[in-house]
Amino acid sequence: MEPNISKLYEAYKEGQIDRRTFLKQLTVLTGSAAAALAVLPALGETTDSVSMQNDGLMTVFVNYPAPKTEMKAFMALPNKAGKFPAVVVIHENRGLQPHIQDVAKRFAKEGFLALAPDGLTPVGGTPEGNEQLASERIRELVQEDTVDNFVAAVKYLKTHPQSTGKVGCTGFCWGGAMTNQVAVHAPELDAAVPYYGRTPATEDVAKIHAPIMAHYAGNDPGINAGIPAFEEELKKQHKEYQIFIYEGAGHAFNNDSNPERYNEAAAKLAWGRTVTFFKEKLV
Repeated sequence: MEPNISKLYEAYKEGQIDRRTFLKQLTVLTGSAAAALAVLPALGETTDSVSMQNDGLMTVFVNYPAPKTEMKAFMALPNKAGKFPAVVVIHENRGLQPHIQDVAKRFAKEGFLALAPDGLTPVGGTPEGNEQLASERIRELVQEDTVDNFVAAVKYLKTHPQSTGKVGCTGFCWGGAMTNQVAVHAPELDAAVPYYGRTPATEDVAKIHAPIMAHYAGNDPGINAGIPAFEEELKKQHKEYQIFIYEGAGHAFNNDSNPERYNEAAAKLAWGRTVTFFKEKLV
């Protein structure tokens, strides 16, 4: 065993560093998350939360630091050595459901390091198999703290050992609104793609530095009411932006786990645009 790895493991076993720090530093020493995973059994450690996918991906639940707590998140990335542009994926108002984890995997298949935080971490996390309870917990969140928690995800990915340092953010419904807030509050963000999310306050648009690609459903009057003022201010502030409205589609059209709302044509078109946009801005 390489001496540096042995010393790192000794520091972890003696309680000098926590498991998250140990795994992060082990990844740096071995050159990739996949290599770190291969070393763990030789050290007598389990790979309990790490999964190697048959489709060339690695997934893992991680914790990352935020101002008032440690946030839980689902991470997906290509199972190979190297550094990857990163994307924060923000869930709908039902919490970190399997659908959003699958969206993170889709980004990983496109060559991104994807991180899907559980926004409900401060109130006990997303309850498994109970979307109604998750939506109730969403209402318990403190808005300012929640924005800080997602901004912290951007900072975490900026310095992650397998990130290139280029970080984008996307989100859906509640997560689309949060993506707009991340764009307002994270000047280091490199690109933002909100899906049918409430627009930020007009006076906050000037704070946005990242280029924006916003997707909206044609049949979504409550959300769409904010588009004209948002676009007018984006133009006034000379921001880089694109806005797409998908006629015939309704709110949450990207969610293919919800047959009543999913619109395949709109979802595929928006996804293709999103991936191309991130590859242009993050690579």
